[in-house]
Amino acid sequence: FVLITQGLSLTALGAAERALGRTPPWVGRLMALRNLAVKPFRLKTGLETAVLPSGQIGIFPLISQFPGKVVLGLDDRHLDFRVLVEVRDLGMGRQEVAATTIVKTHNWLGRAYLAIIMPFHRIIVPAMLAQIEAK
Repeated sequence: FVLITQGLSLTALGAAERALGRTPPWVGRLMALRNLAVKPFRLKTGLETAVLPSGQIGIFPLISQFPGKVVLGLDDRHLDFRVLVEVRDLGMGRQEVAATTIVKTHNWLGRAYLAIIMPFHRIIVPAMLAQIEAK
């Protein structure tokens, strides 16, 4: 998913904070429903405390940071999830902000979970990216 910004002068960390640091109310409601649904399977709900010293943006622990890109993610019994946020200068005050998600499933539960959430994911990620331009 890609967003072109104008005049924001973002770093990758700043873009990730703007996109993932807050959640639109409708996404929060979907996540609350998801958390109730996965609780019987003992999957992480994002409410657990992050243990990484690098910090956290929203519910995602910060795994690594490089010039122009940050990697956030969570590992669980059913799958490992990563989100890569990259910022590239296009010149004349324009920047391209890209969010790429990578998922490695571990078992049938991970594959089933991924199949269920993908339609929502395709709507949520662009909505989260759009927050970058919100005041």
